[in-house]
Amino acid sequence: MNPAKVIRSRVAKFTDLPNIGPASAGDFELLGFTQPSQLVGADPWHLYQALCIASGTRQDPCVLDVLMSVTDFLGGAAPRPWWDYTEERKRRYGRPLSAALLATSTEADQAGPVAPTRRPTSPSALPAFISTPADSRKKKLR
Repeated sequence: MNPAKVIRSRVAKFTDLPNIGPASAGDFELLGFTQPSQLVGADPWHLYQALCIASGTRQDPCVLDVLMSVTDFLGGAAPRPWWDYTEERKRRYGRPLSAALLATSTEADQAGPVAPTRRPTSPSALPAFISTPADSRKKKLR
C-alpha cells in the first residue's frame, strides 16, 4: 500500500502495510507469516535472508529496503516510502549488497549456497537460524 494511505489502526492484512502489494504479501506467506502483527520486532536482514533461502534466489536489495520500511513502521515509526531506506541499507549492509552477505550465520555456512533445488516447502523446512510464526514460542529472529 502507498505509505501515504496507511492507517495504522486499520492494518489487518499484509497489503495494509506500507509498500506492500500482493507479491510482497505472498513473500510473507511463503515465510510462514499469516498476519502483520507477527512481524513486530522482526529483523529485516533475517527476513531478507529467509526470503532468499525460501525462494531459492537472491532477492533484489530493494526488497530489503521494503522489509526495513515494514519493520520500522511496525516498531512505531511513521509510514515512509521504501526508497527512503536505501541509503540506510547501504550504510548498514554495504555497497552494493553482496550475495556473500547471505552466509552470515554458521548454519547458513554449513547449508551451502542457496539453489533453486533447495526450496523449503514449509516454514519448518527453513534453516534453524530463522524462526517463524509456526514456532510455539514468541517470534524472535536471531
